[in-house]
Amino acid sequence: MTILNWFIKTRTRKILTALAVILAIPALWLAWWLGSPLLINRSVDEQFPMSSSAEVPAGFTRQEVEDTMAGMAKIDDDAMAEPMTETMESAQALLTGNFRDADSFHRGSGTATVYRLGNGAHVLRFEDFRVINGPDLRVMLSGAPDPKGRGEFRSHESVELAPLKGNIGNQNYEIPADLNPSDYRSVVIYCKPFQVLFSVAPLNEAS
Repeated sequence: MTILNWFIKTRTRKILTALAVILAIPALWLAWWLGSPLLINRSVDEQFPMSSSAEVPAGFTRQEVEDTMAGMAKIDDDAMAEPMTETMESAQALLTGNFRDADSFHRGSGTATVYRLGNGAHVLRFEDFRVINGPDLRVMLSGAPDPKGRGEFRSHESVELAPLKGNIGNQNYEIPADLNPSDYRSVVIYCKPFQVLFSVAPLNEAS
């Protein structure tokens, strides 16, 4: 082997090694992003919306009002106890249902309830909620009464409310004012990258 051939082979190996490392970094990151949620639980515990009867000042979002009132509640729990009770009593449960497993691996439980708040807004609330975690899970309202799979889910109109805040715990999702909750028949926890149903809650009129 000549010096030139040795140099060319050595340089080629170095280039291939460098390319392998460059390609491996995003591949490993993608594998972690897709797989790590299955190993990690994210818990939340939101109170029932305290701003249901509050007017939203100009320049504020309802979430900012909610955060402010939640902060006040932490400062003085006793002072906020009565307003919290009044808020819950002024809300009306319209639709409700229990989460079920989508299949033997994608499992979920808890209740989903659509409330009309004192100011006329609507909110979707999960209670005692738990679902296996996954990458980029979304909270969807679906026109399908009880979709058993991706095909049935996609054959009906659906709307995305928000990314799932946590796979465990009580949580609230604001329903946009231009949506009529009665047009939708189920709540679906949906994995956007793989288009897989993780859990479904068929909705019925609340008694």
